[in-house]
Amino acid sequence: MATLDSFRDEVRSWLAEHCAEEVRVGTRDRLSRSAFDGWLRELGTRGWAAPGWPTEYGGGGLDREHQAVLAEEMRTIRAPAPGGFGLNMLGPTLLELGTDEQKQRHLPPICRHETIWCQGYSEPGAGSDLAGLQTRAVRDGDEYVVTGQKIWTTGAPHADWMFCLVRTDPDAPKHEGISFLLFPMKQPGVEVAPIRLIDGSEHFAQVFLDGARARADDVIGPVNGGWTVAKRLLQHERGVSNPEGRAAGAAQRKGLIDLAREQLGMHEGKLADPALRERIAQHELDAQAFGLTMRRAAEEARAGQVERQIASMSKFYWSELGKREQDLAMQLLGSRGLGWSGEGFDGSELARTRKWLITRADSIWGGTSEIQRNIIAKRVLMIPE
Repeated sequence: MATLDSFRDEVRSWLAEHCAEEVRVGTRDRLSRSAFDGWLRELGTRGWAAPGWPTEYGGGGLDREHQAVLAEEMRTIRAPAPGGFGLNMLGPTLLELGTDEQKQRHLPPICRHETIWCQGYSEPGAGSDLAGLQTRAVRDGDEYVVTGQKIWTTGAPHADWMFCLVRTDPDAPKHEGISFLLFPMKQPGVEVAPIRLIDGSEHFAQVFLDGARARADDVIGPVNGGWTVAKRLLQHERGVSNPEGRAAGAAQRKGLIDLAREQLGMHEGKLADPALRERIAQHELDAQAFGLTMRRAAEEARAGQVERQIASMSKFYWSELGKREQDLAMQLLGSRGLGWSGEGFDGSELARTRKWLITRADSIWGGTSEIQRNIIAKRVLMIPE
């Protein structure tokens, strides 16, 4: 493997050639989906979408020191970090719990941004009480036939595959008899109904399953042992598998001070309010501290030392932090943050309004803040029930 100095030169040269200026966070207003997808494919082809994954599965095969150099150089130019359900959640779970055949079949397309994944966990009657799920999967030869429905399925309208929790033994106790199953979305028996959210977007959906089929060898982990797999994946969702991504996000964010400079000018009356200035300064300190904490967690994860409870602490903190940031942004923008249509408002102002609205859900998805508090109290603070 190249020395760190020569690898840093290689990364800088490659990023200068392949990460266009208009793609970088902070230098654009809104990036088109095609441009962003193109960047992710470039990154994946190079193996750097998942730099720590083995090369035989499409990753970069980098050790933690070289991963740190890559992450640092990407942060420096504010290159968009790769992410999504495949890279951040399913991929790490497959690496840990999947068979070699499952890894060979699913991981390289994830790295190359060729398959988009969605998560089939929540149901109309099973949200926070996820073990109450009722979607059934019945064995039929070399396949499972899946019947039921999922809701709040992020990205389902555009997804190619779903990783899904299904009940394979209806007579087993509540947390048993559940299996973790993969199946393609583009098939008969899968109907996706988009859900319009408060910000006007439709990236959530309800998914109706009526005779959808999955390969029997696409069960991850043991049949009827999916609850353990599901809990491990949730830890990846909440941040334990991708603390570097959380750190990169904190470093790339356009802070409230930048917003104040752009929208108000430092001389404006609102910033003369010492209480508002104090809130902005405190928020910036909190964001910096969180970014540093996630970078430390990334180093610990690469060294195999990270505590899994960091997942709940991370999910709780960043979701609440994001809501506070958007509340402050709205206070800074005043009436300029109340736009809905294009008339009288520019694109960045309309985007801020929608961002404020959608962050109301940050403390709900992936486990509510109340659930995270319970986990932290029980497993970190060791408070008896």
